Amino acid sequence: MRRGHKGALALVLLLALAVLGVAGCGNDLGKEADEGVPIQLGDLKFSVQETRFLNPDQSDDKEYLAGQQLPTPAGKLYLGVFLTIHNSGDNAVRVPTNADMTVVDTTGAAYQSIPSHTNFAAPLGSLLAPGADIPAPGTAAANGPTQGALVLFLVNQDLTENRPPKLEINSQGETGEITLDI
Repeated sequence: MRRGHKGALALVLLLALAVLGVAGCGNDLGKEADEGVPIQLGDLKFSVQETRFLNPDQSDDKEYLAGQQLPTPAGKLYLGVFLTIHNSGDNAVRVPTNADMTVVDTTGAAYQSIPSHTNFAAPLGSLLAPGADIPAPGTAAANGPTQGALVLFLVNQDLTENRPPKLEINSQGETGEITLDI
């Protein structure tokens, strides 16, 4: 190597290591994020995989809406939020209940999640073992197209205009927010 190239190579390597070091420091998750980016509340890590309006007339959505009022009440829509939850702690933790999951639109209108008892539904209010995941591996929700467990909301049609809504989650004494992409 010619003189001067070793110095330039060393500088490039030093810069690369510095960039990797800074990128590695960002391991802590926040309490606010966009869909697809996880948040951490206590020992639970939440990530929204997909959000979409569910159409009872569409064959793909009928299983998600089993047991719900059909046709959809006038002026209302079903909103499906498909998420994953991971317990990164050393103890079992209670997953948020329906009362702890709310979608809020840009006008401040709030919609609490509603019970769902399909094979795709998130087991809200259940205990999640240390290191365990929702949806559990091998379940319909984990193997489904979204690879997320369903949290269901019945919202006003106005939500289609008042975007982007946010999913507010209360868990373990903390509140987090995920901006939904619909």
